[in-house]
Amino acid sequence: MRSPDAPLDRGAVAALDWKKMDGLLPATVQDRGSRRVLMTGYMNRAALEATIATREVTFWSRSKARLWKKGETSGNILSGADVYCDCDGDALLVLATPAGPVCHEGTASCFAAAPHAGPGWLADLARIIAARGRVAGSESYTARLLAAGPQRIAQKVGEEGVELALAGAAGTAAECVSEAADLLYHVAVLLEARNIGWDDVVHELQIRHAKKSQSK
Repeated sequence: MRSPDAPLDRGAVAALDWKKMDGLLPATVQDRGSRRVLMTGYMNRAALEATIATREVTFWSRSKARLWKKGETSGNILSGADVYCDCDGDALLVLATPAGPVCHEGTASCFAAAPHAGPGWLADLARIIAARGRVAGSESYTARLLAAGPQRIAQKVGEEGVELALAGAAGTAAECVSEAADLLYHVAVLLEARNIGWDDVVHELQIRHAKKSQSK
């Protein structure tokens, strides 16, 4: 039996309520890392099955009357997709990782004016850092830091940690914010150098929280 918290598999597709909207279900896509809402489309059974099979978001285009893989023209696909259904089985939530701007107007989200979850922006920062590290010959600070390797980056993390500690002990609130931002940036660069994602860090925190909750 599939866990209610697990993403849909192909065996669960038929049990969804396909009659309510003539064979279509609304599908809202969120950024897997930041949880920012990216877009909403519609899926029929074939689109949902394709999304589950390939883990690349595929919709049913009502205007073109065919399956449409998001990013098939622009290259800005939504990959690593996991699909979940609501309690009534008539709406879908998709967690995926965008390869680039999602909106046809060039913005990261089709809901550009929507509030962006604060800490979730760290996932966006991680993508920016990774992209700068891939640019050959780049003179950006990020690229040079990545090229210097984990030991140099770790040294910078240590330095920034000390500066935050000093600001926390005797500095102003603004100084604490500034030093915390510096530290988080350098931690993000170190994670990229070690091929570790923020999801891994959050998962570790969740495990620790669960253990503490169980021990009470």
